[in-house]
Amino acid sequence: MATDITRRSLLQAAGIGTLAAPFILNSSVVLAAAETEANMTTSPVETRSFKLGAFRVAVIRDGMRASGAPNETFGTNQSPEAVAALLTENFLPADNFVNSFAPTLVDTGSEVVLFDTGLGEGGREAGLGRLAEGLKALGYTPEQISVVVLTHMHGDHIGGLTEGDAPAFPNARYVTGRTEYDFWVSPDRVGTGAEQGHKGVLAKVKPLAEKITFIEDGGEVVPGVTGIDAFGHSPGHMIFRIESDGKPLILTADTANHYVLSLQRPDWEVRFDMDKAAAAATRKKVFDMVATDRLAFVGYHMPFPAVGFAERAAEGYRFVPASYQFDL
Repeated sequence: MATDITRRSLLQAAGIGTLAAPFILNSSVVLAAAETEANMTTSPVETRSFKLGAFRVAVIRDGMRASGAPNETFGTNQSPEAVAALLTENFLPADNFVNSFAPTLVDTGSEVVLFDTGLGEGGREAGLGRLAEGLKALGYTPEQISVVVLTHMHGDHIGGLTEGDAPAFPNARYVTGRTEYDFWVSPDRVGTGAEQGHKGVLAKVKPLAEKITFIEDGGEVVPGVTGIDAFGHSPGHMIFRIESDGKPLILTADTANHYVLSLQRPDWEVRFDMDKAAAAATRKKVFDMVATDRLAFVGYHMPFPAVGFAERAAEGYRFVPASYQFDL
């Protein structure tokens, strides 16, 4: 698989100012969301486990939440009517959407690798931060996680790194992209729209720095797991190719954050993409590869269990959810 996704400038002022929400889950936001999400918070924890060659892959629903008017997040360079029309065409409501969060575990037999950690304790009043429950349901303890991979450092991916003041995965080492880490720990973020994210990374990630392995494009996490630059959503956002016994899976993280609005219209701007042009180019690069090579993928915000395929359709791609492909 190609690993030469184009690098672009990621510090455009127009993108930075919209970054507050993904990083630290503000308590007032949690409480306001709780009432509308009552039916979501009481649902049992959900997991989906399947074989990939000799590996076991498991997706955990860290939670879900109603997230308001879709056009305020997706298609921000389009008219509200255009966004509504595409949603209606796909049998979806035009006035609200559900955001779901899906950390993924890969058990290689010798390593237990966790990709991203959900929202953690800061999201639990709204029924989020359910990764620990999901791990327990799958038969794993936090102590069994040997590697934690951070695809990028937004709050819904790093929030579960700690419980109280202690690491949530006490025996783990960590892997993340050097570009992403260097951006967020830099004092240059102070006084910018990225300052809140900077503070979150200083609190959650930097204390673990001695246990972090920093990788670049093409870097190996463990045998069978390789990182690929996929910049745009964040300065050092990475995706990962997972392969065992010739069976591949792409973990696309936040390359596409809505199965209709991001995939069917990959050029549409997304509020939380820092470099919107680079993010759109990355979406097309990644999903051209996924569609051409007929690869399965896991997307962090795809409809749970977040596993599926993409086929070319009109201006973009159509999401095809996995059914029994991994059960045979």
